[in-house]
Amino acid sequence: MASADTLRERSQTNSSPAPRSEVDERRATAWIGQGVVIEGRITSSQDLRIDGRVEGTVEVGDHVLMVGARAVVKANLVAKSILISGTVIGNVTATDRLDLQATGSVEGDISSPRLVMVDGAVVKGRVDASGNRAKKTQGG
Repeated sequence: MASADTLRERSQTNSSPAPRSEVDERRATAWIGQGVVIEGRITSSQDLRIDGRVEGTVEVGDHVLMVGARAVVKANLVAKSILISGTVIGNVTATDRLDLQATGSVEGDISSPRLVMVDGAVVKGRVDASGNRAKKTQGG
């Protein structure tokens, strides 16, 4: 079985296209396609895009989470930056920024230091977008 380094060396010396598995390894964003249904806990150490249906929890840590326009996510979401164009039922925590697009909706509580909400987006729940102001006020 060839290692990833061996495959890279072969593809650099051979003019034929790289094997599909090597191309997939270099993908910067993981993807849950439109026809995919997942139930359970999802954790990712890279950016993640959801276009399918997810039920459970989704945690991508210090990365970006994107919820596509046709996605239905019944889960609590935690990520550095979150872009929602679809339907989310659950609490949303973005440690840096949350973008709600016109087709996006959240039924649950939102916590993010920065919130961008486009006209047409829907939120049903509490919103905490106090960011650093609350920390500065409490600190003196």
